[in-house]
Amino acid sequence: MRRRHFLTGMSALAAPSIVQAQNSRVLRYVSPAGPVLLDPLATTIYPTLVLGLQIFESLYGLDEYLRPHPQLASGHTIEDDGKRWVIRLRDGLRFHDGEPVLARDCVASINRWMKRDGPAKTLASRLDALEAPDDRTVVFRLKRPFPQLAFTLGKASPNLLTIMPARLAATDANQQVPELVGSGPYRFVANEFSANSLAVLARFEAYQPRDEPPSGTSGGRIAKLDRVEWRVIPDAATQAGALQTGEVDWIGAPAPDVVPVLRRNPNIVIEVLDRFGVYPWVRPNHISGPTANVGVRRAVMAALDAKEIIAAAVGDEPDMVTAPIGIFTPESPFAGSEGMDRLGPKPLAEITAMLKEAGYANERLVLLHQSDIVTHHAMQQVIAKRLSEAGFNVDDGIMDLAAMVNRRNSREPPDKGGWSLIFGTATCSDLISPLLNLVIRTGAAAWIGWPADPIMEELRERWLDSADAAEQRQLSARMQETALADVLMIPLGRYRQYSAWRSNLSGLLQMNFPIMWNISKS
Repeated sequence: MRRRHFLTGMSALAAPSIVQAQNSRVLRYVSPAGPVLLDPLATTIYPTLVLGLQIFESLYGLDEYLRPHPQLASGHTIEDDGKRWVIRLRDGLRFHDGEPVLARDCVASINRWMKRDGPAKTLASRLDALEAPDDRTVVFRLKRPFPQLAFTLGKASPNLLTIMPARLAATDANQQVPELVGSGPYRFVANEFSANSLAVLARFEAYQPRDEPPSGTSGGRIAKLDRVEWRVIPDAATQAGALQTGEVDWIGAPAPDVVPVLRRNPNIVIEVLDRFGVYPWVRPNHISGPTANVGVRRAVMAALDAKEIIAAAVGDEPDMVTAPIGIFTPESPFAGSEGMDRLGPKPLAEITAMLKEAGYANERLVLLHQSDIVTHHAMQQVIAKRLSEAGFNVDDGIMDLAAMVNRRNSREPPDKGGWSLIFGTATCSDLISPLLNLVIRTGAAAWIGWPADPIMEELRERWLDSADAAEQRQLSARMQETALADVLMIPLGRYRQYSAWRSNLSGLLQMNFPIMWNISKS
């Protein structure tokens, strides 16, 4: 009896140590929304991209300053006056299913990616042939030089280049792959996945990292922990409470109103990991409903105050907010003020006159208002309020992320399940140049919203062909004037956001996306 009591007492004492040892090998990451779709080519939604980054590797990666470096590649040579790139793969590469990573897998994956990703479609239009002459060599034969090739192969968004086995890359680009099999430092644990609730990653034991310091998505990707648990907690206060008690390790982007509370906890670190920041925008529907009228689109833009909208979400801390801005991020060499006189806020009388001239007849203006993320919800509340006050008949359709993602693909009129306006955000690094800016593409290359302005595509092609910085700057200025005149998008400024983690974590990397490798936990 005494022995049983003694052993019971020993078990009770030992249990916390065992749990602590197990927890020290697990990273518990939290966000207000998580992956719903899993294939990074199926959507441009942020959680899907972040998940894909941990699982897949591309031929190149970008460092924290967005410079490309070989990743799966060991290097490349450029021949034929820039029209032939020969890329060699590293030794010892393995997929999560144990099979070797071969050049033919890369070719199949790149071909699939070029059917979906905006910048990749640009590459495809300039490609004469893509070949795998042997198991470790990938050859791009180009119709004309494309100096941005390494950057395009290494950038993460809008759609990540996911190198996967050729058997999976054979999946129709408009369908999701049946399983996630990459070659990155973490593998996906499919049987524990719950959409918009839980995603689990496990360290890939056969992974061979590059022998280089990590920077951004480039360099040595070392999974120092055994397991990553990405949990969705929509409520900001619940997130903060879990971080303070140690139930979770890292909040990707805590709500601004809980940051002061977290700062007072000596066991929590508050820092900015993404120096570029977040770019919120509104996208009008160009093909149906009232926003198919450019006059109505201009009135919508005139009614919105970027500073007010951002302040509702993150406050007005000077070092954290920049507004107004144009179609390129403030750090871009192509940023300028051209056309920005069209941005709001304009006086009510001026907006009323614009609506009268446009022939607006009180048609429903359907806003797809995604409410899962507290900062996004706050900004959209201001948008809906200001548009109503300006004389629009606003249908403020509040919904979760999954519903918004499904409905925004509809080309039906707003009164038949379509929409007029969607709100979105991008990392500012996605708007650093005309190559990456998805929202300014038009015609056949247009993203959701489907604008058809042919001038934009002509200017973009000229920019891509130019090797002269001054000419590129002039073309970028014309692109911004055109984009704001046609209201391809309504820019709402830029804000930086804090990340918060327990002080026993180390090795978190500066980048525009959360990176789960290189992190240690004491």
